[in-house]
Amino acid sequence: MNCDSFTMRLYAVTDRAWTGRQTLYEQVEDALRGGVTCVQLREKTLAKEAFLREAVELGALCRRYGVPFLINDDVEIALKSGADGVHVGQEDMAAREARRLLGPDKIVGVSAHTTAEAVKAERDGADYLGVGAVFHTDTKTDVSAMPLSTLRDIRGAVRIPIVAIGGISLENVGRLAGSGVDGIAVVSALFAAKNVREAAERLRAASERMIAARSE
Repeated sequence: MNCDSFTMRLYAVTDRAWTGRQTLYEQVEDALRGGVTCVQLREKTLAKEAFLREAVELGALCRRYGVPFLINDDVEIALKSGADGVHVGQEDMAAREARRLLGPDKIVGVSAHTTAEAVKAERDGADYLGVGAVFHTDTKTDVSAMPLSTLRDIRGAVRIPIVAIGGISLENVGRLAGSGVDGIAVVSALFAAKNVREAAERLRAASERMIAARSE
């Protein structure tokens, strides 16, 4: 499946900490109905067998909606489940190795915090970059907020799509206008919402406004 700037418009990263009234499957389907353009399954503690089963189910769901489905960090699960690709961090498998294992037709996303990391990731075969944290976030306590000037520097240094991540909410999306990013990646702003579909609709609209403001 192709990865382009549109894929980054509203990128959903799952977090089962917010399940309860709904299952993760139900939350993801509501997010898809609301307009997310990419889904990343992130599971740090789930047993391999359960992780694989979940990946197969959610991958089939995303295919029904024509939305790329990626696995966080685990190339083995991505291959076995038939996912569209993986996202790796700086402390995970190297992008070059992920590309070698997945082949040329899968998506490889890479987290980048500096221009040097971004340039290397593109050179090593990344299809897109997850850049941040752009705002303070409780999800990544060891990462400080990234200046917008760094986002602009990264945008000028690479050609591949960029998605901003970290502490993004409906209230602060507009502050990313002019940064050069192609969209936003969200976790709690989407999955902690009482109405996931409605949250997705609002976040997608806010992301589109942010992108439009970039060209004005």
